[in-house]
Amino acid sequence: MTSQTFDAARPYRLNPSVALRPEPFGALAYHFGNRRLSFLKAPELVELVRGLDRHASAGNALAGVPDARRGAFLSALASLAAADMIIPRSSGTGAQG
Repeated sequence: MTSQTFDAARPYRLNPSVALRPEPFGALAYHFGNRRLSFLKAPELVELVRGLDRHASAGNALAGVPDARRGAFLSALASLAAADMIIPRSSGTGAQG
C-alpha cells in the first residue's frame, strides 16, 4: 500500500499489477501484488481509470466528467490511489492534455 496522499494535480496511471475485469456495473479491479479487490461502480469511471495515462494530471482527466459526478469520481480516484490500484507517474510520460 502506498503512503502517498492522492493529489489530483499529479499524473497517474493504472498500476501494471492491476487487472480490470469488465462487469455490467463497471469493472472489478484486482491487484495481483496486494491481492486487493475494488469495484468500479460506473462504466464512465472505468474509462477514466483506463485513460489516466493520457492526461497531464488526474484533475485534467476529470475535465470531461459532468460537474454533478466530478466529486464522486475524485473520491473514487483517491480511494483507488490509497489501495495502490492507480499510481503516480512522472509528468513527462504519456501526457497529452
